[in-house]
Amino acid sequence: MDAIRNLIERSSSGHLDAPIPNREELDKIYQAALRAPDHKGLKPSRFIEVSGEGLDKLSNIFVNFAKKNLTEADKGTIEKYRKMPYRAPLIIILISCYTADRGVPEIEQMMSTACSAQSILLALNALEYSGMWRTGKLSFNQSISSLLGLRNNETVIGYIYVGTNIGPKKQKDLPNSSDFVEIWT
Repeated sequence: MDAIRNLIERSSSGHLDAPIPNREELDKIYQAALRAPDHKGLKPSRFIEVSGEGLDKLSNIFVNFAKKNLTEADKGTIEKYRKMPYRAPLIIILISCYTADRGVPEIEQMMSTACSAQSILLALNALEYSGMWRTGKLSFNQSISSLLGLRNNETVIGYIYVGTNIGPKKQKDLPNSSDFVEIWT
């Protein structure tokens, strides 16, 4: 796929099913992710790949999170959290790993992981798959990080739901760049 067309035409999909990328394709996707801007070469990103029975494990973690952390955790809410991982056949959990001793602010390291997420979405699109980046209460949260077994310096910044789009393709109008760009000459 042409690189500029990929950048302009990529869109998220909430209607995902199999097939998912194979191991060789996933390796390429992660290589793209790891080319994100990275001040001082800290490599502040890592990923947890969840599929198959791993979705059941993640579902249990989400339910435990909801029961422990949400005051409005009625049966309906618990069921919503139980179902979340099954929105797609593959989830990539985005983890930012903060290194304090190298003089790079934590937010900059998180932004590097965010850039890796965009690279994942673009690589998926280029390979004719689709994805959706989700955040919400299950991101930027020490409780969920603990339930996932992350280290103290690690933060979940989101989840990329991955698969093949089985719904209508989102048709987004291209914004007029002049509405967003101020030019100084």
